[in-house]
Amino acid sequence: MGELPVAAVDRIIRRAGGQRVSEGAAVELAEVLEEKGLGIAKEAVKLSEHAGRKTVRDTDVRLALERK
Repeated sequence: MGELPVAAVDRIIRRAGGQRVSEGAAVELAEVLEEKGLGIAKEAVKLSEHAGRKTVRDTDVRLALERK
């Protein structure tokens, strides 16, 4: 997949309290986040299409997250 920058994911782990982060840990979390994000995005697209819109709104994403 590779959409999320590993450096950004490294910063997320450090913000959560990690003092040192291996590259493997950052890559693994990036893959997990991408999988989860893709699932939420697909659900948000379905919701916007059901509402007769082409634009995915923040409310679609929030509702999709609740449904997942």
